[in-house]
Amino acid sequence: MPGTNLTREEAQQRAKLLTVDSYEIDLDLSGAQEGGTYRSVTTVRFDCSEANAETFIDLIAPAVHEVVLNGHALEIGAVFRDSRIALRHLPQGANELKVVADCEYTNTGEGLHRFVDPVDQQAYLYTQFEVPDARRVFASFEQPDLKATFQFTVKAPSGWSVISNSPTPEPKDDVWTFAPTPRLSTYVTALIAGPYHSVHSVYEKDGQSVPLGIYCRPSLAEFLDADAIFDVTRQGFDWFQEKFDYAYPFAKYDQLFVPEFNAGAMENAGAVTIRDQYVFRSKVTDAAYEVRAATILHELAHMWFGDLVTMEWWNDLWLNESFATFAEAACQAYAPGSKWPHSWTTFANSMKTWAYRQDQLPSTHPIMADIRDLDDVLVNFDGITYAKGASVLKQLVAYVGMDEFFSGVQAYFKQHAFGNTRLSDLLGALEETSGRDLKTWSKKWLETAGINVLRPVVDVDSAGNITSFAIKQEAPALPEGAKGEPTLRPHRIAIGLYDLDDSAGGSGKLVRTDRVELDVDGELTAVEALVGRARPDVILLNDDDLSYAKVRLDADSLAFVTEHLGDFEASLPRALCWASAWDMTRDAELPTRDYLSLVLSGIGKESDIGVVQSLHRQVKLALDLYAAPAGREAALTRWTEATLEHLRAAEPGGDHQLAWARAFAATARTESDLALLEGLLDGSESIEGLAVDTELRWAFVARLAATGRLDEAGIAAEFERDKTAAGERHAAAARAARPTAAAKAEAWASVVESDKLPNAVQEAVISGFVQTEQRELLAPYTQKYFDAVKTVWESRSHEMAQQVVVGLYPAVQVSQETLDATDAWIASAEPTAALHRLITESRAGVERALRAQAADA
Repeated sequence: MPGTNLTREEAQQRAKLLTVDSYEIDLDLSGAQEGGTYRSVTTVRFDCSEANAETFIDLIAPAVHEVVLNGHALEIGAVFRDSRIALRHLPQGANELKVVADCEYTNTGEGLHRFVDPVDQQAYLYTQFEVPDARRVFASFEQPDLKATFQFTVKAPSGWSVISNSPTPEPKDDVWTFAPTPRLSTYVTALIAGPYHSVHSVYEKDGQSVPLGIYCRPSLAEFLDADAIFDVTRQGFDWFQEKFDYAYPFAKYDQLFVPEFNAGAMENAGAVTIRDQYVFRSKVTDAAYEVRAATILHELAHMWFGDLVTMEWWNDLWLNESFATFAEAACQAYAPGSKWPHSWTTFANSMKTWAYRQDQLPSTHPIMADIRDLDDVLVNFDGITYAKGASVLKQLVAYVGMDEFFSGVQAYFKQHAFGNTRLSDLLGALEETSGRDLKTWSKKWLETAGINVLRPVVDVDSAGNITSFAIKQEAPALPEGAKGEPTLRPHRIAIGLYDLDDSAGGSGKLVRTDRVELDVDGELTAVEALVGRARPDVILLNDDDLSYAKVRLDADSLAFVTEHLGDFEASLPRALCWASAWDMTRDAELPTRDYLSLVLSGIGKESDIGVVQSLHRQVKLALDLYAAPAGREAALTRWTEATLEHLRAAEPGGDHQLAWARAFAATARTESDLALLEGLLDGSESIEGLAVDTELRWAFVARLAATGRLDEAGIAAEFERDKTAAGERHAAAARAARPTAAAKAEAWASVVESDKLPNAVQEAVISGFVQTEQRELLAPYTQKYFDAVKTVWESRSHEMAQQVVVGLYPAVQVSQETLDATDAWIASAEPTAALHRLITESRAGVERALRAQAADA
């Protein structure tokens, strides 16, 4: 993406030179229904610390009409190039700049995204500015430490709603004039406009009154469960304001469910945008509601950590995202009346596994990453920035204490409100409240890459008593190509002792009989507290999941857990053991066939629906990529038969029944399997309690299309039943999934040879195109991919390019030939650092799959 980068050094120089006071932004969106471009007028006032200085302001626009600096019109051709307007000969002190430009509506989810709803044919707009895309809408100093106030004036079609960071005013002649915001970074400003449906309420407590709004398209209004969303929001307000000891810092709080959103949500100050797939059109399991609630709480936590107090530069992006990720789980776990007090189970099951996966890639990096420029940060919204960082914050809370942690956070907010900070500012506050020296902790946890392994070393006498117990810590070599050295770290962990309650009248469950909490440091840590005790059935390191480490069981515990994994009374130790087994499978320590047997023996007793659904995904991935080719089909058949048995046995109408229906649909393979899907679709077959609603129908259609049982006419007929944006995406995916050369060629051309598809449709086509059981059909596209990928990267916007680079990499071609082709391309193409990272991450997946297949042979 030529000419749009910004380096850290450039940002630092600009921050030394400038103090930005205010923006006035005037946008004419009256032609939004037709699309194209819109007029953007920006007036920015700023102070310059030096006389006769030179700097620049950022803007991406197809046309610039005026640049007026301190009353003098500048020659546009002389000052505007790529994404910058040069500002030369600045006087010391106050300056005023006016920029008039035509800016473009996008269909990529970056800048000002425009979407036309196929249901009502109306246009809907929203902005997405993180990382550097406010400059697509107005001229701006695009870096987080140049905060300012923002005053938006918007002309829009009659009857529209227009929402921004400040409360929505009454329009006059279809012009909305918003009050100025508090001091904000450019990337958390926002504008959402269109004939949106809305529901309003208020958060009131102790004299405080905050207006609340929820918005979505009218075509989704019947599915909007606003009361449930308001309930979670109020829970977050209560808990965060108590823990942060700082009142919500903005005038109102709107949550806007918007179409074709690339991420989960975005923390625009007072105007959070959320992907509208979270307005559920069909039945979903409780796990989906829990994930939605976590997203709501994550963005609300950002109002303080990110918006009120903001990182100075993107190397502390991790602190923003890690804190919000930790806070969302903590709020669900500890807030009174929470519907999901088991949130640490979900955290261990989803966030931790994401972090462990990311931390074993060649691109692994310290939590506190070295972000040299915008290209670096754009590929750094990863499992380390979010999940490992949050895991380490959880470890930090265990290390300093929960009360001490939040006391430090409270001081941090009060000291730095509406300002910018570095990591040292937070650590300094925590050192003061906890009395702990965090410099060594920070160096080992935040400034080094990689993951530790904790193993128990236990000796038992003939009477079954423990004679010695120690924890061995390992620091495996970092992946080839990764920077840094293996590091042993200090861990605050718990050891859980579990016994099966199999006495007469007992529960038959694995229950925790004792717990020991201690500091682990160095290669070997003796645990004298366990010596002399009777050996329990299971000894579980990192019980309660306090630290971030791969955990292994001793031989006796592993044997017992293999037989009784589903018998743990509590959900968290089950999740930790499931995670350990999955990790061993990925590391080629546990053959895929044995992982399948373990899951089949225990999943029927697993009550946590989120864990069940994760196991479904992991088993399918393992069978598709990690199973030895010679035994893959037999293993897939075994899994498919199990999914159908569980589907038929599940409680009618329950979450588990729906989850098993989706798992069965993802793997159905025999004539009778596929006939059952067809029968469930046309109504000739039924399963008691299973509602074959809109989204489940599409799951069945996707599988029937991929197996050649449903042609274009069948897909078109299903789309006629669901002529919505979601239906359009599902139909596009189903068409791309068809097992014909023509279908693959058509899908490939629409994504790679053309750039016309909107972001969400492109994503759907890619997901349909890649079918693991179509390896032979997809084989010719390995070379096509390497022929095209560099051009795609250089010619598309970041989000659109990354979808193609990652999504179409030949990951299903698990072979040495794929590795060789990748290496040859890297050697010849000389990719940028960001593209090189994405390609080598994908390559590492193939390399891991080869090792796992060898272990399963």
